[in-house]
Amino acid sequence: MLSVRCCLHLLILLVEATFILIFFFLTSYDSSQKDQKTLLEAYQVLQDFTIMAALGFGFLTSYLRRHCWSTVAFNLFMLALGVQWAVLLDGFLSQPFQGKMIINLSSIRLATMSAMSALISAGSVLGRANLVQLAVMALVEVTAFGAMRLLCKQLFNMDDHQSMMHIHVFAAYFGLGMACCLSKPLPNKVEKDAQAEKFQMATSPTLFAMLGTLFLWMFWPSFNSALLNDANEKKNVVFNTYYTIAVSTVTATSVSALNHHQGKINMIDIHNAVLAGGVAVGASCHLIPSPWIAMVLGLLAGLISIGGSRCLSVCFNHTLRIQDLSGVHYTFGLPGLLGGFAYIVLIALEISGKPRAGYIMLINAGALSFAVAMGLGSGLLTGLLLKLKIWKAPCVIKYFDDQAFWEFPHLAVGY
Repeated sequence: MLSVRCCLHLLILLVEATFILIFFFLTSYDSSQKDQKTLLEAYQVLQDFTIMAALGFGFLTSYLRRHCWSTVAFNLFMLALGVQWAVLLDGFLSQPFQGKMIINLSSIRLATMSAMSALISAGSVLGRANLVQLAVMALVEVTAFGAMRLLCKQLFNMDDHQSMMHIHVFAAYFGLGMACCLSKPLPNKVEKDAQAEKFQMATSPTLFAMLGTLFLWMFWPSFNSALLNDANEKKNVVFNTYYTIAVSTVTATSVSALNHHQGKINMIDIHNAVLAGGVAVGASCHLIPSPWIAMVLGLLAGLISIGGSRCLSVCFNHTLRIQDLSGVHYTFGLPGLLGGFAYIVLIALEISGKPRAGYIMLINAGALSFAVAMGLGSGLLTGLLLKLKIWKAPCVIKYFDDQAFWEFPHLAVGY
């Protein structure tokens, strides 16, 4: 088994070597002269995304007491691998048959946003997949997400911003599709008790998870405004995103306390629901003309996120046997659906009375449904692929345990 695992990790090195060759023969840097201020602004946005991806998503799911190292380090690994592939994929799709692909800060920024889809979905399977499985998942999901965006632009005539804002529903249902395939029931009570011990939260890991939430909370306006060019629209996005996440934070804290018989706040609710507002407002943030609309959207997002985690978790865990410990569905899936419906409503109000208004609404509803369907379908196929024994996934009793993946020199050899 050890030799097989070494061979599997050699495959990752082979993939990296292939990327290097492709970059050598098919890419070049953008040599055109640009304004220094424009370059600095583009770099600042790229830095915001890197902090969101590496620190925000890395620490967001690090609250389990025995699964902290893997969460942070594997997240960084998937980001590094996913960005490389996303740069190439976006170049193939946007610059076909044009000689060498031109790489600039905008292409790396777009690639980082695309790679975030894998980081969102990974929350549904972290702890049940090894490094090789996560590498395959990242490559497949970035490919599927790029194909979804291309089809949305061609079939539904969507712009870059709107197609990118479907990342939340796509990634959430991609992750749930994989979790449906990879979740396994424990065979006996002893193993169930051992697994329950791993699900316990410790103070330090939970504090780091809250740190990830804070990083995402601070930089979410940069994510929502990145692909818009109009200065007035960018201003509306920043204002509306701040209003929405502020209200979702207050809502999440209050409702979590109301839901407890002693008025205590559940930290998992805070991890999930305070970000729901940023997800929900992403698609329509440039269309919202007044802060009260954004605030109502943040209120609904917080309520839906906490309500979903309370009501749907029983159905997911016991009926469908989907283990979504990181709350991907309640942080990104349900708020993303709310954001899609809000966009359709705002578009309907904006074009009310104009010709083909019903057709435009139908097109937007179709694009949202297409993102959900493609995410769920490609996630199920990826989950079935990752179930193959060739990947040597950890056994069930080693789920959510860093010792299955990392060296612990201070422990007895052979643990």
